[in-house]
Amino acid sequence: MRATLALVPALNTPMRRSCPAIAALLLAPFAAHAADDDAPTYAFGAGAQRMPSWQGAKDQRTQAIPYVDIDLPGVGELSTADGLTLDAIGGEHWHGGVYGNWLWGRTRGDLGPLGGKVASLSPRFQAGGYLEYAFDKRFSVGTHVAHDTDGAGGYAAVYADYQLPDVWYIQHSLEVQVEGMNGPAMRRFFGVRPGEAAALGTSTWRPGAGWQSANVEYDAFVPTSQHTGFALAVSYGRLFGNAGDSPLVRRFGSTRQVTETLAFVYHF
Repeated sequence: MRATLALVPALNTPMRRSCPAIAALLLAPFAAHAADDDAPTYAFGAGAQRMPSWQGAKDQRTQAIPYVDIDLPGVGELSTADGLTLDAIGGEHWHGGVYGNWLWGRTRGDLGPLGGKVASLSPRFQAGGYLEYAFDKRFSVGTHVAHDTDGAGGYAAVYADYQLPDVWYIQHSLEVQVEGMNGPAMRRFFGVRPGEAAALGTSTWRPGAGWQSANVEYDAFVPTSQHTGFALAVSYGRLFGNAGDSPLVRRFGSTRQVTETLAFVYHF
């Protein structure tokens, strides 16, 4: 499990697995000089992210974000992108283990004009696991599942990522991911209860489980020195199924979800 530039994805997404490893991108230009490829790596930085105000929103907001990634090969990783991972399966191709992350909800301020009419959602911690198969150093596929530790929400995703050929010293990559939720999670994020429907002047909505979004993300790292550089990411997503059909999305939001991130990172 590897960290990417989706620095704080859980703010508006119920589950987010990394695109092709910002940690790998950070260190790739200098790997040949490393005395030990299995040595721990550390990366810290800060930047800004422009994202939908809430999951399904058409309006966007910009916020400052931190970046932290501590990778201990054979043990696990702690990052602001992927949360906490503890490795249980390690090999040439297969990787897997325990996963934990902090899932942010939505505040009244995030909801804008819908604040007070639609329920705010408190943050939750989720735990689960991941399994990934790497065909080679560039291409991998995987899946991950998680469940609220203090709630009924369940989340799953399947993904494929590919590290593109370098352009000069720029490392970059693409990921395609499809995400789904169980019924309680789908209703929490996209449902409309009778009281909310009356306040909004729309119909109630009680969706069930299903796939809810598809995303394509481009990540890149532009080094400025041996230990520093700029990391950027652009994610384009579409809500579909019960999520896309929600009155919250159809009447007050958009199925089109775009997130842009830029950060300055120091790694060693």
